[in-house]
Amino acid sequence: MSDMQKTLKEEVTLSGIGLHTGKEVTLTIKPAKENAGFVFVRTDLEGNPQVEADVNHVTTTERGTTLEKLGVRIHTCEHLLAALVGCDVDNAVLEMNSAEPPILDGSSKYFVEAIEKAGVVEQGIAREYLVIKEVLNYVDPSSGSEITIIPSDNYEITTMVDFGTKVLGTQNATLKDISEFGTEIASARTFSFLHELEMLLDAGLIKGGDISNAIVYVDKELTAETAEKLKKAFGKDKVSIRPNGILDNLTLNYPNEAARHKLLDVIGDLALVGVKIKGKVIANKPGHFVNTQFAKKLNRQWKLQKKKNVPDFDLSKPPVFDIKGIMRLMPHRYPFLLIDKVLELSETHVVGLKNVTFNEPYFVGHFPKEPVMPGVLQVEALAQTGGILVLASVPDPENYSTYFIKIDKVKFKKKVVPGDTIIFKIELISPIRRGIVHMQGYGYVGENVVVEAELMAQVAKNKTEEQQ
Repeated sequence: MSDMQKTLKEEVTLSGIGLHTGKEVTLTIKPAKENAGFVFVRTDLEGNPQVEADVNHVTTTERGTTLEKLGVRIHTCEHLLAALVGCDVDNAVLEMNSAEPPILDGSSKYFVEAIEKAGVVEQGIAREYLVIKEVLNYVDPSSGSEITIIPSDNYEITTMVDFGTKVLGTQNATLKDISEFGTEIASARTFSFLHELEMLLDAGLIKGGDISNAIVYVDKELTAETAEKLKKAFGKDKVSIRPNGILDNLTLNYPNEAARHKLLDVIGDLALVGVKIKGKVIANKPGHFVNTQFAKKLNRQWKLQKKKNVPDFDLSKPPVFDIKGIMRLMPHRYPFLLIDKVLELSETHVVGLKNVTFNEPYFVGHFPKEPVMPGVLQVEALAQTGGILVLASVPDPENYSTYFIKIDKVKFKKKVVPGDTIIFKIELISPIRRGIVHMQGYGYVGENVVVEAELMAQVAKNKTEEQQ
């Protein structure tokens, strides 16, 4: 799977009825720029106000997930968002001339088909991920619903449902990889129990319903009075119960369609976290409330991870350069060679590592009773890491050296002491021109930034003995 952000190749339009509003709606899914995320636009309102697909905009979760920003609402957004995630889209503008996307057949199937018809293209910026490193959990004591996420290299979801009714029973569904969404989950339709449907009809809260867009599990006696309500609501001459306990005029796509649709809802609601996820979600009796509460928890985790901006590297992998490789590139030697390994290297960034031991010569005097790595040497180590980025690109690095021109915006945020391992990450701020290198550098110990600085250096060819 590509790690570049994606959007639609071209716009695509669908029309239909909103399930709860009962209003005709036209939805146009359009390409969006990098880092835009999913943005709803209400074209029926003055100024075409926008509502970002952000879990912090969730206001209600009854009968669907509702977003609201500055009084502008978007109802039942989860099926559309699930389709976007399932089609590997990162950025899209979602224009609607009503408050609710069309319900269509009650699944994500037609959204997926529309997105696939429009096509998906890569963009120029790499994706970011919320990488789950430890178990996170949310429990709703009132319902017993629980969602857990554990570390995984992929985005996986398992749902388990148990409504305590014989007609539905206990079901579960699993999606091993999000790439299988279109074939395994997208066509799972929304469902309701007969007693819930009757209450919604009595309250006038389900105006766009049709037997073709919702599975109705009959969990109570279908009285003549109830049958008349259903015939009127659905425009049918007759309603009856199938042997599997659902209303007629509908055939299940899967025996566990209810569990698959709950999985679809989980994906749609967790799209509101605002970032791709690497982790395995296990949802027991999920619903929109517990889904969005868990999404808020993941969103806070993402903001914390992003604030720290901590690189995630496997230190057990073979390095790009070990100390011997570094010494072939760099002129520095003991006691002033301050990096031990290079973990990553590209045309625009480099990641190096320094193991800080008590045997460092500067600890003799800095300080005898409380050894601390001098800040100036941390900056020097950043610069040496940046030097690798430059010198690795020339055919004869032994004939070049890098020299500081400027150091700016230096911050020391935590002491570096014996036993620490510092990860240095350097990225080019601008392309190298005429031997001038402008870089941003960070040093990390564990999950903490210990040093950061903006560096500028010049790469110069060493003078030969004749020139000296």
